[in-house]
Amino acid sequence: MQALVWFSILVVLAIGFGLYLKSRPLLELQPLSKLLFSSEWAPGRGNFGLFPFIMSTLWVTITAMIIAVPPCLLCAIYLTEYADSRVSNFVRPIIDMIAGVPSVIFGVWGIIIIIPIIRDFIGPSIGVHTSGYTVLAGGLVLAVSVFPIIIQLLVELFKSIPVELREASMAIGATKWQTIKWVMLRKAGPGVVSAVVIAFCRAFGETMSVIMVTGNVVMVPKSLLDPAYPLPSLIANNYGETMSIPIYDSALMFVAFILFAIVFLFNLVARYILHLVEKSSV
Repeated sequence: MQALVWFSILVVLAIGFGLYLKSRPLLELQPLSKLLFSSEWAPGRGNFGLFPFIMSTLWVTITAMIIAVPPCLLCAIYLTEYADSRVSNFVRPIIDMIAGVPSVIFGVWGIIIIIPIIRDFIGPSIGVHTSGYTVLAGGLVLAVSVFPIIIQLLVELFKSIPVELREASMAIGATKWQTIKWVMLRKAGPGVVSAVVIAFCRAFGETMSVIMVTGNVVMVPKSLLDPAYPLPSLIANNYGETMSIPIYDSALMFVAFILFAIVFLFNLVARYILHLVEKSSV
């Protein structure tokens, strides 16, 4: 079992090291600062500025998490604390089914429903002409795709909290909502952060549904109604056509390495924050 644990760790490290080796040809030609902070993406001229793609990824992912976390938290509280067993037994299998829906289906749903709403109603209502293929569309589609993950994790988390804590709180006169607010959520705080981190990483690397609804325009978004071109979409759209061009192939491997590094570092930081929270609550 110990060998299997170390094997799992080595696989992750091997992935990162392999992506770095494939990225070296590009890193030897251009400085890292130019790659990360330049906005000029012109592979034919040897310019591989990734800043628009990085910012697009952050815009879409953060938008998705802002949309997804509050309703998922309230939904999990309702299913564990307020809903009777019939409602819970009916809703939870549906949530499990949504978790198994392919991401391309979410993309199609976004094209059919979300994009026309943004193009025909949201944009004109604020005086903005837009095609509908925007950061907001990507954020909404991503938010729906991570709903099941967050809800499932939070429901299991809330169910694991000892019932004695609830009873003790209500025994001294606290209402049910006060018990949820000051006892349950306080006890479950580190777990809630973990659930959000897992969902963030899931959304950060999502590809197919994002390709279909964000417009894939190389630019730095300045609002929710601007088009975007996230890093996973860049890899998916270009990799098959560039395998015969070594430097272009290296650039896309560097994009994959950036995705890997950001998710890995974000998990490390989140784990450290969780450690501090748990330590302070002891």
